[in-house]
Amino acid sequence: MAKTAPPLTPEQIARVIEVAWDDRPPFNAVLRECGLSHGQVVALLKREMTPNAFKTWTARTRTPKGQPTSPQAGRPRR
Repeated sequence: MAKTAPPLTPEQIARVIEVAWDDRPPFNAVLRECGLSHGQVVALLKREMTPNAFKTWTARTRTPKGQPTSPQAGRPRR
């Protein structure tokens, strides 16, 4: 179980979510910038995001870079 996140302002929470959604910086950038562990970031996002948005985020973070996110995305058009 992850330790609870330190108290964060609404602006800091918004920044964590923004950086976590961004594809450019690696996930470790969120950890370094905010001083949170991986589990704390996941717990924070789960608490602050809607269930559907959190599910989408976890699916995005598990997709290897360069892989299409849907089966149809990588197919050439005829």
